[in-house]
Amino acid sequence: MRRGATGHYEDTSTAGETVRAFVPAPLPPEPPLALDATLQALHERALLACGRLDGVSSHLPNPELFLYAYVRREALFSSQIEGTQSSLSDLLLFELEEAPGVPFDDVVEVSSYVAGLEHGLARLAEGLPLSSRLLREIHSRLLARGRGADRLPGEFRRSQNWIGGTRPGNARFVPPPPGLVAECIGQLEMFIHGGHHGVHSLPVLVRAALAHVQFETIHPFLDGNGRLGRLLIVLMLIEAGVLQQPLLYLSLFFKQHRSRYYELLDGVRQQGDWEAWIEFFLEGVESTASAAVAMAQRLLELFRADAARLEGLGRSGPSVRLAYGALRQRPLTSINQLKQMGGLSFPTASKAIETLVQLGIAREITGGQRNRLFVYDAYLTILSEGSEPL
Repeated sequence: MRRGATGHYEDTSTAGETVRAFVPAPLPPEPPLALDATLQALHERALLACGRLDGVSSHLPNPELFLYAYVRREALFSSQIEGTQSSLSDLLLFELEEAPGVPFDDVVEVSSYVAGLEHGLARLAEGLPLSSRLLREIHSRLLARGRGADRLPGEFRRSQNWIGGTRPGNARFVPPPPGLVAECIGQLEMFIHGGHHGVHSLPVLVRAALAHVQFETIHPFLDGNGRLGRLLIVLMLIEAGVLQQPLLYLSLFFKQHRSRYYELLDGVRQQGDWEAWIEFFLEGVESTASAAVAMAQRLLELFRADAARLEGLGRSGPSVRLAYGALRQRPLTSINQLKQMGGLSFPTASKAIETLVQLGIAREITGGQRNRLFVYDAYLTILSEGSEPL
């Protein structure tokens, strides 16, 4: 259905020139969405894929094993969209305080994404609703360190921003004037929680699709809008109970279909083509959830196969299994970390990791005699698929 522009333009002065800024109309769309049989069937498939993902995460022997690394994988993808060049290994090295030397600005940005997500999940668990207050809190973590720390962390912008182009006058898109940001975000918050009557008439996946576009259109912060807009999706699904664990992230899908993504956002703003965007979004949910299920199953198979290789080790078996358990939790680690996590002495942890190296499960990556680091290659290879720097 073609509706025409989903908002209006207002003139605003910035950087010495007058530009037309786009102010989105409140959600839900008017006239209402046309969720035809095709979209409804796609929605059912996407919801089923989310259910399978939730199911496989509950069957993992230790969901935290998967969650720890998968959240970091998402942080990497989301930050790569913004232009960082970090790898998953860079992030894990950075988190090992005894391993300096990784590219600081890029990896800090990825690490701050993890901190922002974890803060948002903790606050939802405490009962704080998904609100402008929570978005500002998460944003303050996203921009706490490194690049962007001087871009008003946790505060809505007080100046005009723009997307694309070298100045507002030749920008691809100019979001609402700063004086309207709080009002627009307030309207979005009301929509997320069911409008004036608190009743949701749209399925949660559709609401998440609409809210993501609206947030990107408002672009309420000076920096970090893309990362927070992608986090908003998973936070909405967690709050609504569609997912118990934060395991559905569309960053890789958006990255792989970047041109189409921006084309559809423009289609919503200019022609009101919400349905084309929702179709794309639901396809992304279905494929992303299915891929996450497959990844979890591959990791389970890897863990089972490698654990089986530790049988028959004799007296050293218990300590090697403890070291292996720690390596599964932190697939890039040091002997000190293995010692602490496995409750082992330093010599015992050292001998245990050497056994894992001999079995081809772990690999030493420094080549030195002191401060050695070990990586669980097969695990990181599965997690890193698709993470080549842009």
